[in-house]
Amino acid sequence: MKTIPDHASITRLGVPCLACPLRLKAAFKDKSDEEVRFIQGMKIDHRSVSAGSEVIHPGQEDAELFTLFSGWAFRYKLLSDGRRQILNFLLPGDLVGLQASLLSAAQHGIEALTDVELCTFPRKRIWDLFVHMPSLSYEIAWLGSREESLIDENLTSVGQRNASERIAALVISLYRRAEALDLVSDSSFQFPLSQQHLADALGLSLVHTSKTWSRLRRAGLFSLAGGRLTLLNPRLTARMALLFERERHPRPLI
Repeated sequence: MKTIPDHASITRLGVPCLACPLRLKAAFKDKSDEEVRFIQGMKIDHRSVSAGSEVIHPGQEDAELFTLFSGWAFRYKLLSDGRRQILNFLLPGDLVGLQASLLSAAQHGIEALTDVELCTFPRKRIWDLFVHMPSLSYEIAWLGSREESLIDENLTSVGQRNASERIAALVISLYRRAEALDLVSDSSFQFPLSQQHLADALGLSLVHTSKTWSRLRRAGLFSLAGGRLTLLNPRLTARMALLFERERHPRPLI
Protein backbone atom coordinates (compact mmCIF):
# COMPACT_ATOMS: atom_id res chain seq x y z
CA MET A 1 0.00 0.00 0.00
CA LYS A 2 1.41 3.37 -1.01
CA THR A 3 0.68 6.82 0.33
CA ILE A 4 0.13 9.83 -1.88
CA PRO A 5 3.53 11.47 -2.44
CA ASP A 6 4.01 15.21 -2.09
CA HIS A 7 4.38 15.41 -5.86
CA ALA A 8 1.11 13.55 -6.55
CA SER A 9 -0.21 14.46 -9.96
CA ILE A 10 -2.47 17.49 -9.59
CA THR A 11 -4.15 19.35 -12.44
CA ARG A 12 -5.17 22.59 -10.82
CA LEU A 13 -8.93 22.52 -11.37
CA GLY A 14 -9.51 19.92 -14.07
CA VAL A 15 -12.88 19.82 -15.78
CA PRO A 16 -15.12 22.80 -14.89
CA CYS A 17 -18.04 21.67 -12.77
CA LEU A 18 -20.57 23.09 -15.25
CA ALA A 19 -19.02 20.86 -17.95
CA CYS A 20 -18.62 17.76 -15.75
CA PRO A 21 -19.61 14.67 -17.79
CA LEU A 22 -20.94 12.97 -14.66
CA ARG A 23 -23.66 15.62 -14.41
CA LEU A 24 -25.07 14.46 -17.75
CA LYS A 25 -25.80 10.98 -16.41
CA ALA A 26 -29.34 10.07 -15.41
CA ALA A 27 -28.01 8.67 -12.12
CA PHE A 28 -27.50 12.20 -10.76
CA LYS A 29 -29.93 14.95 -9.81
CA ASP A 30 -29.98 18.21 -11.72
CA LYS A 31 -28.53 21.25 -9.99
CA SER A 32 -29.03 24.94 -10.52
CA ASP A 33 -26.18 26.91 -12.06
CA GLU A 34 -25.85 28.72 -8.74
CA GLU A 35 -25.30 25.45 -6.88
CA VAL A 36 -22.77 24.21 -9.43
CA ARG A 37 -20.85 27.50 -9.31
CA PHE A 38 -20.76 27.27 -5.52
CA ILE A 39 -19.27 23.77 -5.79
CA GLN A 40 -16.75 25.06 -8.36
CA GLY A 41 -15.77 27.81 -5.93
CA MET A 42 -15.06 25.23 -3.24
CA LYS A 43 -12.96 22.98 -5.46
CA ILE A 44 -9.22 23.39 -4.97
CA ASP A 45 -7.77 20.81 -7.38
CA HIS A 46 -8.35 17.80 -9.60
CA ARG A 47 -6.07 15.04 -8.36
CA SER A 48 -4.84 11.80 -9.93
CA VAL A 49 -3.94 8.91 -7.62
CA SER A 50 -2.46 5.63 -8.83
CA ALA A 51 -3.92 2.22 -8.02
CA GLY A 52 -2.80 0.94 -4.62
CA SER A 53 -2.14 4.41 -3.21
CA GLU A 54 -3.93 5.76 -0.17
CA VAL A 55 -6.32 8.65 -0.68
CA ILE A 56 -6.84 8.96 3.09
CA HIS A 57 -4.89 6.97 5.65
CA PRO A 58 -6.30 5.86 9.03
CA GLY A 59 -5.75 8.50 11.69
CA GLN A 60 -5.13 11.31 9.18
CA GLU A 61 -6.11 14.62 10.78
CA ASP A 62 -5.98 16.93 7.77
CA ALA A 63 -8.05 14.84 5.36
CA GLU A 64 -9.82 16.66 2.57
CA LEU A 65 -13.20 15.89 1.05
CA PHE A 66 -13.33 14.37 -2.43
CA THR A 67 -15.75 13.44 -5.14
CA LEU A 68 -14.56 10.43 -7.10
CA PHE A 69 -14.45 11.63 -10.71
CA SER A 70 -13.24 8.38 -12.29
CA GLY A 71 -12.01 4.95 -11.24
CA TRP A 72 -12.71 2.71 -8.24
CA ALA A 73 -11.64 2.96 -4.60
CA PHE A 74 -12.59 1.36 -1.29
CA ARG A 75 -12.94 2.24 2.39
CA TYR A 76 -11.32 -0.05 4.93
CA LYS A 77 -10.35 -0.48 8.57
CA LEU A 78 -7.24 -2.24 9.86
CA LEU A 79 -6.78 -4.19 13.07
CA SER A 80 -3.53 -3.86 15.00
CA ASP A 81 -2.31 -7.21 13.64
CA GLY A 82 -2.81 -6.07 10.03
CA ARG A 83 -6.10 -7.78 9.25
CA ARG A 84 -8.29 -5.66 6.99
CA GLN A 85 -12.05 -5.21 6.68
CA ILE A 86 -13.21 -3.54 3.47
CA LEU A 87 -16.27 -1.47 4.39
CA ASN A 88 -17.54 -0.56 0.95
CA PHE A 89 -16.46 0.14 -2.61
CA LEU A 90 -16.51 3.61 -4.19
CA LEU A 91 -17.47 4.37 -7.78
CA PRO A 92 -17.55 7.61 -9.82
CA GLY A 93 -19.75 10.28 -8.27
CA ASP A 94 -19.33 8.97 -4.72
CA LEU A 95 -18.42 11.41 -1.96
CA VAL A 96 -15.16 10.39 -0.29
CA GLY A 97 -13.88 11.31 3.15
CA LEU A 98 -16.94 12.89 4.76
CA GLN A 99 -16.29 11.23 8.12
CA ALA A 100 -12.65 12.31 8.08
CA SER A 101 -13.66 15.88 7.22
CA LEU A 102 -16.21 16.22 10.02
CA LEU A 103 -14.28 14.43 12.78
CA SER A 104 -10.84 15.25 14.16
CA ALA A 105 -9.18 12.27 12.49
CA ALA A 106 -10.07 9.63 9.94
CA GLN A 107 -11.37 6.45 11.53
CA HIS A 108 -10.78 4.45 8.35
CA GLY A 109 -8.56 4.48 5.27
CA ILE A 110 -9.43 4.94 1.61
CA GLU A 111 -7.34 3.24 -1.06
CA ALA A 112 -7.45 3.59 -4.84
CA LEU A 113 -8.44 0.24 -6.33
CA THR A 114 -7.69 1.47 -9.85
CA ASP A 115 -6.07 4.67 -11.02
CA VAL A 116 -8.51 7.36 -9.90
CA GLU A 117 -9.21 11.04 -10.41
CA LEU A 118 -10.62 13.08 -7.55
CA CYS A 119 -12.22 16.49 -7.25
CA THR A 120 -10.81 17.95 -4.03
CA PHE A 121 -12.53 20.22 -1.51
CA PRO A 122 -10.93 21.62 1.69
CA ARG A 123 -12.52 20.42 4.92
CA LYS A 124 -12.67 23.98 6.29
CA ARG A 125 -15.14 24.93 3.53
CA ILE A 126 -17.72 22.34 4.61
CA TRP A 127 -19.16 24.78 7.13
CA ASP A 128 -19.46 27.46 4.43
CA LEU A 129 -21.61 25.05 2.48
CA PHE A 130 -23.90 24.42 5.46
CA VAL A 131 -24.26 28.16 6.12
CA HIS A 132 -24.54 29.55 2.60
CA MET A 133 -26.03 26.71 0.55
CA PRO A 134 -28.52 24.71 2.68
CA SER A 135 -29.74 22.72 -0.32
CA LEU A 136 -26.26 21.27 -0.78
CA SER A 137 -25.85 20.58 2.93
CA TYR A 138 -29.00 18.46 2.78
CA GLU A 139 -27.51 16.57 -0.15
CA ILE A 140 -24.35 15.84 1.82
CA ALA A 141 -26.54 14.42 4.59
CA TRP A 142 -28.37 12.35 1.96
CA LEU A 143 -25.07 10.97 0.63
CA GLY A 144 -23.99 10.07 4.16
CA SER A 145 -27.25 8.19 4.61
CA ARG A 146 -26.75 6.35 1.31
CA GLU A 147 -23.27 5.25 2.34
CA GLU A 148 -24.73 3.99 5.62
CA SER A 149 -27.26 1.90 3.68
CA LEU A 150 -24.47 0.33 1.60
CA ILE A 151 -22.59 -0.60 4.76
CA ASP A 152 -25.82 -1.96 6.27
CA GLU A 153 -26.15 -4.33 3.34
CA ASN A 154 -22.54 -5.47 3.64
CA LEU A 155 -22.93 -6.05 7.38
CA THR A 156 -26.04 -8.14 6.69
CA SER A 157 -23.99 -10.24 4.28
CA VAL A 158 -21.15 -10.76 6.75
CA GLY A 159 -23.54 -11.57 9.58
CA GLN A 160 -26.28 -13.63 7.92
CA ARG A 161 -25.64 -14.65 4.30
CA ASN A 162 -23.67 -17.79 3.47
CA ALA A 163 -20.59 -17.58 1.25
CA SER A 164 -22.45 -18.01 -2.06
CA GLU A 165 -25.06 -15.45 -1.05
CA ARG A 166 -22.38 -12.97 0.04
CA ILE A 167 -20.54 -13.11 -3.28
CA ALA A 168 -23.78 -12.96 -5.26
CA ALA A 169 -24.96 -9.95 -3.23
CA LEU A 170 -21.73 -8.04 -3.78
CA VAL A 171 -21.61 -8.85 -7.49
CA ILE A 172 -25.23 -7.83 -8.16
CA SER A 173 -24.86 -4.67 -6.05
CA LEU A 174 -21.75 -3.54 -7.94
CA TYR A 175 -23.40 -4.47 -11.24
CA ARG A 176 -26.42 -2.28 -10.49
CA ARG A 177 -24.26 0.63 -9.38
CA ALA A 178 -22.11 0.36 -12.52
CA GLU A 179 -25.23 0.08 -14.68
CA ALA A 180 -26.62 3.31 -13.22
CA LEU A 181 -23.39 5.03 -14.31
CA ASP A 182 -23.60 3.66 -17.88
CA LEU A 183 -20.56 1.48 -17.21
CA VAL A 184 -22.29 -1.77 -18.23
CA SER A 185 -22.26 -2.98 -21.82
CA ASP A 186 -23.84 -6.29 -22.87
CA SER A 187 -24.18 -7.26 -19.18
CA SER A 188 -20.41 -6.77 -18.74
CA PHE A 189 -18.50 -4.25 -16.63
CA GLN A 190 -14.99 -3.55 -15.37
CA PHE A 191 -14.33 -5.65 -12.26
CA PRO A 192 -10.99 -4.68 -10.68
CA LEU A 193 -11.50 -6.65 -7.45
CA SER A 194 -9.12 -9.47 -6.63
CA GLN A 195 -10.22 -12.48 -4.60
CA GLN A 196 -8.39 -10.94 -1.64
CA HIS A 197 -10.60 -7.86 -1.96
CA LEU A 198 -13.66 -10.11 -2.01
CA ALA A 199 -12.45 -12.01 1.05
CA ASP A 200 -11.71 -8.82 2.99
CA ALA A 201 -15.08 -7.32 2.10
CA LEU A 202 -17.14 -10.41 2.87
CA GLY A 203 -15.43 -11.82 5.96
CA LEU A 204 -14.32 -15.03 4.25
CA SER A 205 -10.99 -16.81 4.09
CA LEU A 206 -9.15 -16.54 0.79
CA VAL A 207 -9.48 -20.31 0.24
CA HIS A 208 -13.24 -20.26 0.90
CA THR A 209 -13.64 -17.25 -1.37
CA SER A 210 -11.76 -18.95 -4.21
CA LYS A 211 -13.76 -22.18 -3.96
CA THR A 212 -17.10 -20.38 -3.75
CA TRP A 213 -16.25 -18.02 -6.62
CA SER A 214 -15.29 -20.98 -8.83
CA ARG A 215 -18.49 -22.82 -7.93
CA LEU A 216 -20.66 -19.83 -8.88
CA ARG A 217 -18.85 -19.44 -12.18
CA ARG A 218 -19.35 -23.13 -12.98
CA ALA A 219 -23.04 -22.72 -12.09
CA GLY A 220 -23.31 -20.18 -14.90
CA LEU A 221 -24.06 -17.06 -12.87
CA PHE A 222 -21.20 -15.00 -14.28
CA SER A 223 -17.91 -15.14 -16.16
CA LEU A 224 -14.71 -13.15 -15.71
CA ALA A 225 -12.27 -12.44 -18.53
CA GLY A 226 -9.88 -9.60 -19.27
CA GLY A 227 -10.78 -7.80 -16.07
CA ARG A 228 -14.47 -7.65 -17.01
CA LEU A 229 -17.26 -9.47 -15.24
CA THR A 230 -20.25 -10.60 -17.29
CA LEU A 231 -23.49 -11.44 -15.52
CA LEU A 232 -24.96 -14.39 -17.39
CA ASN A 233 -28.07 -14.57 -15.25
CA PRO A 234 -28.68 -11.36 -13.28
CA ARG A 235 -32.10 -12.47 -12.00
CA LEU A 236 -30.77 -15.74 -10.62
CA THR A 237 -27.80 -13.92 -9.07
CA ALA A 238 -30.12 -11.45 -7.34
CA ARG A 239 -32.40 -14.26 -6.18
CA MET A 240 -29.46 -16.19 -4.74
CA ALA A 241 -28.31 -13.03 -2.96
CA LEU A 242 -31.77 -12.45 -1.46
CA LEU A 243 -31.28 -8.92 -2.75
CA PHE A 244 -34.15 -7.41 -4.69
CA GLU A 245 -33.89 -4.23 -6.71
CA ARG A 246 -35.51 -1.12 -5.33
CA GLU A 247 -36.77 1.72 -7.48
CA ARG A 248 -33.87 3.92 -8.54
CA HIS A 249 -33.89 7.64 -7.92
CA PRO A 250 -31.33 10.23 -9.09
CA ARG A 251 -28.83 11.01 -6.36
CA PRO A 252 -26.86 14.14 -5.52
CA LEU A 253 -23.45 14.87 -7.02
CA ILE A 254 -21.17 17.26 -5.19
